[in-house]
Amino acid sequence: MTTTAPPRGTVGARAQRAAALVRDSGPTAWLRRLESPTTTYYMLIAATSILVGFGLIMVLSASAIVSLANTSSSYTVFRSQLTFAALGTVAILIAVRIPPHLWKRLALPMMVIAIGLQALVFSPIGSCQSGNCNWIDLGPFVVQPSEILKLALALLGAAILSKKRRVLGQFRHVLVPYVVPFAAVAIGLVLYGEDLGTVLILGAVVGAVLWAAGVPARYFGFAGGLFVALAVAMVVYSPNRLGRFDVWLGRDTDPFGIARQSIHGRYALADGGWFGLGLGGSREKWQWLSEPHNDFIFAIIGEELGLGGTLLVIALFLMVAYCSYRIVMSSSDLFVRLATAGIMGWIIVQAMINIGSVIGMLPVIGVNLPLVSSGGSSLIMTMTALGILISFARHEPDCAAELAARPRRRLLPSRARRPLRRRV
Repeated sequence: MTTTAPPRGTVGARAQRAAALVRDSGPTAWLRRLESPTTTYYMLIAATSILVGFGLIMVLSASAIVSLANTSSSYTVFRSQLTFAALGTVAILIAVRIPPHLWKRLALPMMVIAIGLQALVFSPIGSCQSGNCNWIDLGPFVVQPSEILKLALALLGAAILSKKRRVLGQFRHVLVPYVVPFAAVAIGLVLYGEDLGTVLILGAVVGAVLWAAGVPARYFGFAGGLFVALAVAMVVYSPNRLGRFDVWLGRDTDPFGIARQSIHGRYALADGGWFGLGLGGSREKWQWLSEPHNDFIFAIIGEELGLGGTLLVIALFLMVAYCSYRIVMSSSDLFVRLATAGIMGWIIVQAMINIGSVIGMLPVIGVNLPLVSSGGSSLIMTMTALGILISFARHEPDCAAELAARPRRRLLPSRARRPLRRRV
């Protein structure tokens, strides 16, 4: 026996629509929506868009005074960041269209190019800032090639280890050819440039890829000990880093010395309190706090927008981590799972180090806040990496089928698209 829906406008039809609204408005409705194949795709787009847009607003606010003092214009830094965001948007649109198997083929060429660019840091066009030699000065702009290394290490590690799934229990297959020579050369070049913050991020990328690939935990103990020894050596043999470590331990509290940045960062968070001083109302950005639009932009967010603003930023990064976790757990392609783990390790660990440095849980290491801090190379490459994650989510079979089944919106009504008939 077949049943038919009641005619529109009748009491039965109105009752069915009311029941549907009740079903779709409860808490269980949100859980059902999270089970949709397109959830990861749309959540990644939303998190990326909000972080980039929010970052542009905060860079404009945090850099206005510094930019005015250096260039006689309050918008110089913001205009540069806006240009980089536009380039990053183009990179995302291209990355989303590239299928995962093509990213797998591009991994090795990208790694070779990234290593070549990183080697140029030690050429005459190399540039050093605050003791770190990690930039290439090309005249109109400065490029940080280590940002390309982060993405290349994630993609190449996924491409190599996805072919070695059954032999990863053997130590030599773990080392060659991913850890040695590619990861070792990449980290070694950055280490020689004395950029400890980037070394930590690259180590997190490699560790995340190896962990997701199922490498035995005993190998991580050996690698972790070696990595910690290298980090300690870089701290001990650098007076600047050793001074930052003393500040973190509370041995140096001179507000006019090396502790100035950490102290004024906490002043900014304290002044912001629960609700903040209002957008643009920061006092510390008036050249009290060093790097207000870069490494310490999280302090300006807390000062102007209060606790709510800082929690919003943390929630958005947690959303990125959640979406990455969904891709890792749902994808049947091992390359996709490993590359996603590497990119997630990069972005989340970098955000944790930056926020931890600002709030005093970690010493000041000198890494920016992804998508939020100013910096062209970092912004473009991070947006490209998130574009790759969106591509992975978009090319999942269930998501692709559901997106293809949805009707496209017509720009004009059907009557307007009909050809006009000439009256005779």
